[in-house]
Amino acid sequence: MSTNKHSRRAALIAMGLMAAAPAASALAQDNYPARSIKLLVGFAAGGGSDVVARLVGKALGERLGQPVIVENRAGDGGNIASAQVAKSEPDGYTLILMTSGHATNAAMRKDLPFDPVKSFDWVSTITTYPLALSVAPSSQIKSFEDFVQRIKTERDRYTYTSVGVGTAMHLVGEWIMAESGGSALHVPFKGGAGPMTELLAGRVDVMIDTMTNTAPLFKGNRVRLLATTAPRGVQALPGVPSVADTLPAVVFESWLGIAAPAGTPAGVLAKLNRELRAVLETPAVKQQLIDWGGSPKASSPEEFHARVENDIRRLRAVVVQRNIQAE
Repeated sequence: MSTNKHSRRAALIAMGLMAAAPAASALAQDNYPARSIKLLVGFAAGGGSDVVARLVGKALGERLGQPVIVENRAGDGGNIASAQVAKSEPDGYTLILMTSGHATNAAMRKDLPFDPVKSFDWVSTITTYPLALSVAPSSQIKSFEDFVQRIKTERDRYTYTSVGVGTAMHLVGEWIMAESGGSALHVPFKGGAGPMTELLAGRVDVMIDTMTNTAPLFKGNRVRLLATTAPRGVQALPGVPSVADTLPAVVFESWLGIAAPAGTPAGVLAKLNRELRAVLETPAVKQQLIDWGGSPKASSPEEFHARVENDIRRLRAVVVQRNIQAE
């Protein structure tokens, strides 16, 4: 066979392969999922993000017809799991339960081994929940507005807690200081029950924590709520104001959501988003998330992407303005 015939044959084969590739890709998306899916969680089993992952993962697997297997990759504030997913094959079979801690990590650190936004495709949020500011029932601080006035006129007399330097609770506390012009001392703890113990003992003045942790204490009359960081009052907490009622710029909601490696096929992302929306409308799943202090809330991939970008931008501005250093 002549060289020209060889060349023409090779060209025809190449063209055929190129034409077949999109069809094969489309078929793979139509058949998705054909096997089990891994859902990584960047924290230990039994924690808040883990129980949500298992609840949603089980229901999502039932809808997809393939098991969604939760795998815990704890460490470095969730960054170990994020790094693993960022470099995984973008085929829809490796997902991650992202937390809003991803945004605080990105705001605090410049050495992450992945781009905190561009390394992922953002499937949908699952639930959002505000942070809560609370005091001991016997506290002389009567309202959030009262707290703001006190930290402006009696600078550094009052204290507030968080579960660690660089956490959302810490950054929101410093955001309040920046917007109010006041000053209170930050008392960080390494997670656990430390903040609540010290608050109830009267050794710290204000606790900033997740609504998930605070709601049971409030319902049991063990703490008194000053405000939440929701953009408006929380329906389940009538009469409890938002921080934004006094400081309009300070709005922050923690979130949980599902992300995939960047480059995941659009059809796969669309199917995951559609089925996750259906899961979040399931009465049992929806009620459980509400009972855990959240507001079940699906989003489009574009909305989730914008939320992550916006949170990183706003929190990074606080880090720079307040000169917060990672430990």
